[in-house]
Amino acid sequence: MHRKPLSIAFIIRDPLPPIRADVLTLFGVEMPRYGVATSLVGQSGSDAQAPWQAGGMYPVGSLKSRFASIASPLWDLLGLVRAWRRARPDCIQVRDKIASGLVGRMAAAVLDVPFVYWMSFPIVEGFEVRRDEIGRRGKGLKWLAHALRAAASRFVIYRLVLPGARHIFVQSDAMAAWLAAQGVDRQRMTAVPMGVDAELFDRSHIEPARDARLDGRRVIIYLGRIAQSRKSGFLLDVVEELRSSMPEVLLVIAGDAPSRDEMAWMRAEIARRGLERHVLLTGWLPQRSALGYAVRAEVGLSPIPRGTLFDVASPTKLVEYLALGIPSVANDIPDQRLVIDESRAGLCAPMEAAPFAAAVRRLLDERGLAEEFAQRGPAYVKSHRTYAILGRIVAETYTNILHDKYKK
Repeated sequence: MHRKPLSIAFIIRDPLPPIRADVLTLFGVEMPRYGVATSLVGQSGSDAQAPWQAGGMYPVGSLKSRFASIASPLWDLLGLVRAWRRARPDCIQVRDKIASGLVGRMAAAVLDVPFVYWMSFPIVEGFEVRRDEIGRRGKGLKWLAHALRAAASRFVIYRLVLPGARHIFVQSDAMAAWLAAQGVDRQRMTAVPMGVDAELFDRSHIEPARDARLDGRRVIIYLGRIAQSRKSGFLLDVVEELRSSMPEVLLVIAGDAPSRDEMAWMRAEIARRGLERHVLLTGWLPQRSALGYAVRAEVGLSPIPRGTLFDVASPTKLVEYLALGIPSVANDIPDQRLVIDESRAGLCAPMEAAPFAAAVRRLLDERGLAEEFAQRGPAYVKSHRTYAILGRIVAETYTNILHDKYKK
């Protein structure tokens, strides 16, 4: 069957130009292979310089503006109008925005095209967590403002936006099950977990970091952001469990924090616990440099707090470790347990210091087991979690959603 080109107007929450792999690679590289062009709509704010060659890009406003949270729906509407003037889209898709989700649904109705929603994070529930955190410190005007935002957001997303979506892309099977329990039709959902660019994460193409601080150490790695909300102090709990029996252990935390305060907190915690010799905090690194540290590690760590916000997530770091052939220890949020069970390339342990550290120690001690895991990881990722594979799933879903476009 001959397929005509398809154009999607895609409103995203992240800054433009895009830097996230699930936008940059999935829509910038994979979708064009299936004849799907994407016009990105959103706010500027990233430092990326690469042009968007998979369609148009229409940034209106800036996420760095103090008015961004209020004005972004109007900015997104203006961006949609600009995209529409260039070419009428065949579909309007909104990712992780609530008010703009309503704008997208109404615009799709005006244009008589399908409306699609992409949920990579439970934004409403995040607002409710923030409301409750403020409430524990006292219920003042700040709490009231967050309570109103959470209540309004819940009404808009679950009563107005999702019911009007032709289809909903979600982050994981766990998220699909969670939404289904809230009354969303499971048949209207497709899970698209996080993946990797197979070429970028080919270990043979990565130069190991030349850092003398790693020489002679039993290196374990954590790739990703650190934050108190992510309970990043748990990483230090694990090191404290390991160092008594393994004084040569070194945890490399290759990542930044969302703020200077958070980074200062982590440095203070390392000092308070006397772990300066056992923790290397690199701060932000270019991706190739971070991967250079990763391939010098013997074990990858992926602890993700349990709870509503993270249980439905699809963390990238575990898949990245496996792609690099790094035996890993992850805790038991559903998507990580699924990856560990299917790949047999790591160990799953509860996010408790003693059992998690015991799993890490096992991989450091049992070299034969670690080597088996190192062999299995890349093969699993190549057959299940590359963006080439995920791209095919997404493209097939668009074919089903917009089947009339593909008639001869």
